[in-house]
Amino acid sequence: MAVNQLKAGALLSYVSIGLNNIIGLLYIPFMLRLMGQTEYGLYSLVASVVAYLTVLDLGFGNAIIRYTAKFRAEGRHEEQSEMFGMFVLIYTCIGLMALLIGFGLYANTDLLFDRTMDVGELRQIRIMMLLMIFNIAFTFPMSIWGSIITAYENFVFQKLINIARIILNPVVMIIMLLMGYRAIGMVVVTTCFNVATLLINYWYCRHKLHIRLRFGRFNWDFFREVSIYSFWIFLNAIMDRIYWSTGQFLLGIYKGATAVAVYAVAIQLQGIYMSFSTAISSVFLPKVTAMIARNTDEEEISGLFIRTGRIQYIVMAFILTGFIVFGKPFIRLWAGADYSEAYYIALLFFVPLTIPLIQNIGIVILQARNQMKFRSLLYIVIALGSLGISIPLAKQWGGIGCALGTAVALTAGQVVIMNIYYARIIRLRIGRFWREIGQMSIIPVLLGFLFYGISTLFSYSRVWHLAAAILLFSLIYLPLFWKFGMNGYERDLFATPLRKRFKKIKE
Repeated sequence: MAVNQLKAGALLSYVSIGLNNIIGLLYIPFMLRLMGQTEYGLYSLVASVVAYLTVLDLGFGNAIIRYTAKFRAEGRHEEQSEMFGMFVLIYTCIGLMALLIGFGLYANTDLLFDRTMDVGELRQIRIMMLLMIFNIAFTFPMSIWGSIITAYENFVFQKLINIARIILNPVVMIIMLLMGYRAIGMVVVTTCFNVATLLINYWYCRHKLHIRLRFGRFNWDFFREVSIYSFWIFLNAIMDRIYWSTGQFLLGIYKGATAVAVYAVAIQLQGIYMSFSTAISSVFLPKVTAMIARNTDEEEISGLFIRTGRIQYIVMAFILTGFIVFGKPFIRLWAGADYSEAYYIALLFFVPLTIPLIQNIGIVILQARNQMKFRSLLYIVIALGSLGISIPLAKQWGGIGCALGTAVALTAGQVVIMNIYYARIIRLRIGRFWREIGQMSIIPVLLGFLFYGISTLFSYSRVWHLAAAILLFSLIYLPLFWKFGMNGYERDLFATPLRKRFKKIKE
């Protein structure tokens, strides 16, 4: 059953991504044009500021998944119930802390943004900040239930709920926009959907998984153990916030809402790009934890690392090559000419991100082995360096300057240093990994150069012009990559479901 949940979870993750991207292609342009750059910039700015409160999770979400999987494998059901009770208390305290810090941010809104915002914009920021603070404060004590569902490997339920949310959220948003609501209406809808999702997770855990909570003696020894494990993940979360929220915050201070809006579109594209990779690795933590608990040999773990990375690269190489060739006209037609700079900002994210994205199963291995310390410390140092670089670059070159600072940090930390660490300390077969990725890269590089040169000769002034060019590129790229970029295992992995489907249709 667990294997089926893994396969179904990964499959439904890609269904979610597909739906999210298709709906985004239709909904986001409508939303951007109806809201305008200023309103969208204000919404994105507040979301980026409040996102800093999510680091108060302190890494406990991953700890719940890890220790639940561990206790289940060892049959320690009473300790598991006590752990759940402990985390409910911890998260309730964190929710109250988030509320207090959020009110502090709310009280200092004028001090932070009065340089680039007028009175009306500051009023909107304050209202949205209050709503988002409530959202975060409610999320913390309820977030334990989603972690439990993941630990129990009930991925199908989670993904189906996510799919329903992906479909319903833009429908309700469109209604609100047509009724005249703008940024504040979007925050209200987001808050309502978040509360509903958390309550559904609670119901599922209590009535389907029959999860029990025990509020007995607080186990301080176990809490210290969990805290040490979680601390390094917490540092990693801080790094993520510095990477992906600080740019909008800096632009809000130095450049205004319009610059924030352009940068936010690039961040949206970056999130979509990352999701194609994390959809696979996100379902592997319980499995890898079990492998580590069984003392699985390093060769088998390296094999999982390489196989997963190759599969992720099949998807990522196609998307990256296509975006390099067609990203500029796509953004111009999709978001509007005012957002053209988002292409260069997104590229500064995509290129260095590709390597850690095809290696993110390595993070899962580090979490399962409780070896997040080095990575977290490294990323904090590099993220702070990135922040120091980004401030003067943002003043000078706006969004592109912010993205350049992030790209330098990503390359130094996640590309160079972590690969050395994986090879020498974790004993993963990094040399073999890169030999195989290099062989897979021949077709994307050759076709990327060829089609980019050809695409510069066309303006793509109509959507169907761009669609036809992308279709032609795909019809050439995919068969060549199938033949020369994939091995027999990967071809079979993709072909077997199709054969079964065609067989059922014939029957």
